[in-house]
Amino acid sequence: MAGVTTVAVVDDDRMLLDGMRAWLAPVPGLALVATAATVGDLLHGGEESPDGPVPAPADVVLLDLLLRDGSAPAENIRRLLATGSRVLVISTVPDRARIIDAVRAGADGYLTKDNDLPTLVAAIGDVAAGRGAHSPELAFACAHDTGPARPRLSPRERQILLDYASGMTLKSAARRAGITVHTAKDYLDRVKAKYREAGRPAYTKIDLARRVSEDSLDGP
Repeated sequence: MAGVTTVAVVDDDRMLLDGMRAWLAPVPGLALVATAATVGDLLHGGEESPDGPVPAPADVVLLDLLLRDGSAPAENIRRLLATGSRVLVISTVPDRARIIDAVRAGADGYLTKDNDLPTLVAAIGDVAAGRGAHSPELAFACAHDTGPARPRLSPRERQILLDYASGMTLKSAARRAGITVHTAKDYLDRVKAKYREAGRPAYTKIDLARRVSEDSLDGP
């Protein structure tokens, strides 16, 4: 739909699905096109298309973190991403470990279900635009993540990473930090090395921008 962000919801709570239909129906620029109790149900009953990959069910899929079918959250996220959809995880609780695991699996954001409609709509818009949805729950989880997959960056490493990943040239990032290009490159190489050692290599500027989003380094 031109100019409209399509949304699908995967949740095994029928009352929530009914409520989501009522909530989103009057929102301009959004169209709720599908709901399902499981990811398999959403993706054509879990069957692969004979002509290739299953098409994206929607631009953005709101995915309940823990479904009663026992499916693994990370696998659900990966299946949805494989169709080309973006994923916004919703949950009843701000569980730090699960938030981090969801983001590591590729989710573009995480909201608890007690947020209001404007917050949800804003998050859907951010996810659809590829910016990722920053929420207090996600920021808190990332700030307190001590897992080995999250590299410990020095303030200067973080500054160079943020500036470079935002689109600046390395020369511009160095000038802003008041250091030489050679020194800025050293900082950036250290960042890449730390992500590589953490099992999350980042070889390109796009990779680095993704790590910034995953770790909410540009959040509050």
